[in-house]
Amino acid sequence: METIKIKGMSCKHCVMAVTKALNEIGGVSDVSVDLEKGEASFEKGASVDDITVKEAVKKAGYEVV
Repeated sequence: METIKIKGMSCKHCVMAVTKALNEIGGVSDVSVDLEKGEASFEKGASVDDITVKEAVKKAGYEVV
């Protein structure tokens, strides 16, 4: 399980947007986003790199810190 910190989330819509963005990456599964902690946890296949994850979160309008 991988956990990343995400900056910019403030509501349930933000959680849904980040969850959707991560779920759209091939090789990512079991996505769980925690608004209070400002974190996202997920399982990541070997073919998924950190840059892909950061770009997906950035496209959704948030920042990985």
